[in-house]
Amino acid sequence: MQNVDETKQIEQEKRLKDKMSKVKHILIVMSGKGGVGKTSVAVNLAYALSLSGKRVGILDIDVHGPNIAKMLGIEKYSLSGHESEIQPVKVSGSLKAVSIALAGHDPDQPIIWRGPMKTMVIRQFLSDVNWGDLDYLIIDSPPGTGDEPLSACQMIPNVSGAVIVTTPQEVAVMDARKTIKFAKELKIPVLGVIENMSGFTCPHCNHEIDIFKRGGGEKAAVELGVPFLGRVPLDGALVEMADRGQPFVFFGRNSKAAGAFLKIVKNIEDFLK
Repeated sequence: MQNVDETKQIEQEKRLKDKMSKVKHILIVMSGKGGVGKTSVAVNLAYALSLSGKRVGILDIDVHGPNIAKMLGIEKYSLSGHESEIQPVKVSGSLKAVSIALAGHDPDQPIIWRGPMKTMVIRQFLSDVNWGDLDYLIIDSPPGTGDEPLSACQMIPNVSGAVIVTTPQEVAVMDARKTIKFAKELKIPVLGVIENMSGFTCPHCNHEIDIFKRGGGEKAAVELGVPFLGRVPLDGALVEMADRGQPFVFFGRNSKAAGAFLKIVKNIEDFLK
């Protein structure tokens, strides 16, 4: 005879499968280390997809450093609903977002949780958020190959693929290689590698400078047999807009970096076709 906890777990598992079955493509954005701009990439990919008319959800599972709400300009909003039916925050006509930062937690207070607690919250987000029908669910995971990305990859029955973000220099690429192998071990298709912060054009002399080198992400992709999705150059406006909660692909749409994001989105869509 099943106890109450087992019954609840079975019911939650059913809800999770039902919610995820309404999503055409589930992408998990990963990086081997912090500081490579993974969340900026996730936010701009989601926003770019929504601009093309796709129904998009973005789920922030970085419990200890949730930044998506800030970057989308929705940090003053809150998730609504009840225990088993959470309503995401609407960002625009076709983009919705969920993050622990939207759950009423004091942003100045650290979340001091061990693995099981983080896994429980991720499971609740996946099973209880009422996304409705989506074309894309973008999952922004914390850096590394620990509890959060592992939990998401193992819980979701139909992950379409992983997008790996790195910067060009060797210390970042070393960790990106591990993340690619992590995805492969979990039988998650690697949609490709994005080389972020790749080159910088001086606004005064128009000379291009490779501050973090160039080509490391592309080289790793070739060596490990996965697609290279493209490079995104450094742009100071991206930092300013992220702090103001203005997605760069829209508010900085005339820049090289925004153009690079749009090309990467097209490469992802072509791959998934």
